Amino acid sequence: MIKLEHAEKHYKQFSLNCSLEVKAGQITGLIGENGAGKSTTFKLILDLIHADGGQIEVFGKPVYELTKEDKANMGVVLSDSGFGGYMTVKNLIPILSAFYLNFDEDSFLKGCEKYRIPLNKKIKDFSTGMKTKLKMLVAVTHGAKLLILDEPTAGLDVIVRDEFLEMLQDYMEKGERSILISSHISSDLENLCDNFYMIHDGKIIMHEETDVLLSEYGILKPTIEQYQALDKQYLIKVKEEAFGYRCLTNERQYYMENYPDMIIEKGNIDEMILLMVRGKTA
Repeated sequence: MIKLEHAEKHYKQFSLNCSLEVKAGQITGLIGENGAGKSTTFKLILDLIHADGGQIEVFGKPVYELTKEDKANMGVVLSDSGFGGYMTVKNLIPILSAFYLNFDEDSFLKGCEKYRIPLNKKIKDFSTGMKTKLKMLVAVTHGAKLLILDEPTAGLDVIVRDEFLEMLQDYMEKGERSILISSHISSDLENLCDNFYMIHDGKIIMHEETDVLLSEYGILKPTIEQYQALDKQYLIKVKEEAFGYRCLTNERQYYMENYPDMIIEKGNIDEMILLMVRGKTA
């Protein structure tokens, strides 16, 4: 669905060089701290900014060759985009019908009812959660095969996030579709994504399947003495702390079997980001 090969974008104080792939039928997460390059990557994919090098393909075509029909097959939710504030959802419907050839008004109205989105209230008076649900509903009700979601859960409370994830799960059940999503809410992505790319300082520093991350990765917490005697061949990153070390490994079982007295925890996205960004090579 999406393929980037050394896609480049250069600014005065930031450069991006990104390679990733989103396959049909999968949900792929792009994770990393603020300023790592997530939004720049999304804008390159959407051809909102022009690349300075590399290749960017969507649906097997360079992004600059995408037709109106191709673009209609994409649903997009960006954190810094929205609809005219003085419009109502009722005003928005004929615009969506004219803009999207396959807009499903019936599904849209049912979604508005299900997720309590008012039809006659001005959008400017919507809560953050309501605005996000509206953007998401538009994205999933015009027959799109691909969703591109940049920080869609930012600022949402736990109830609205749960409704949002429900919308994504419903979307993925209807045929072979794909999603590229970025989020700071790691629990959302762990429960949703098939695989992850981690970006830092404009470069992809890790790619892993979610099942592998959760089953094989681990966080070791050895004391200073334990670390000195530790077999370090399977350590990816190490961070020194006040009373010992924190280590990222993709061979948790090996250390559990050989170091039964050491504190060893399952891997998670937050810990992985922290150690990949702030840790050092063992």
